[in-house]
Amino acid sequence: MLMEAILVGAWAFLCGIDKFDIFTGIHRPLITGTVVGLIMGDLQTGLIAGATFELAWLGLMSNAGIQPPDTTIGAIVGTMFAIKLNMSPEAALGFAVPFALAMQTLVIFLFTSCAPLMAKADEYADNGDLKGIDRLLYIGLSARGMLYAVVGFSSIYFGVSGAQFIEANLPENIVKGMSIAGGMMSAVGFAMLLRAMFNVTILPYFFLGFVLATYFNMPILGVALVFTCIAVLDYMNNNKNSGPTQTSNAQVFDDEL
Repeated sequence: MLMEAILVGAWAFLCGIDKFDIFTGIHRPLITGTVVGLIMGDLQTGLIAGATFELAWLGLMSNAGIQPPDTTIGAIVGTMFAIKLNMSPEAALGFAVPFALAMQTLVIFLFTSCAPLMAKADEYADNGDLKGIDRLLYIGLSARGMLYAVVGFSSIYFGVSGAQFIEANLPENIVKGMSIAGGMMSAVGFAMLLRAMFNVTILPYFFLGFVLATYFNMPILGVALVFTCIAVLDYMNNNKNSGPTQTSNAQVFDDEL
């Protein structure tokens, strides 16, 4: 258990840096849940749980001081619950939300605590001290990474005993309620994303996907492959149609010269 907690803490450290600076996407629940599942010896459950959390938190993005529930720690805790308690991903999602909210508070507190460093950075900038600015950046990165590492480590090392306590004492009806709430959150997460990127021109594709999944019972992977082909064909047709126009414009320009 100690080694699992250390490995998860190391992964959380990388995610804490990636989430606000590098942004390769490794901090997202789909990746984090899969990695935590691999570390804890149940890759399949980790992948399923991570995909469930990703769908629920699809539209949550950090924006400076405005921090949504922390999806990285939520995915770590939720995957741990799903594996250790043999819990459905939807129920694990419901249990992970309070931890994600608590981590959100810690991140905001850290950002507030680091605010005085900005004045020091301005001082270094006025004096042309680039090494001083680099030191401040490394301090900020290390502090944030260590916060995620400590919380990630604690979630696994101490969370297992808490999960066992919940399994022994929590009524089954509450677990079922959490499962229902988690299932609803997936729909809410997708709706948030759709609201942000909604465009009338994509509406036919949305309903086409709904028809394929509902009336033709096509699996999600099949729907994704169909629309990948549609996207590729649309891209190729647009390039083909824009070619003659560009040529004719060039010819008109030459004639004018």
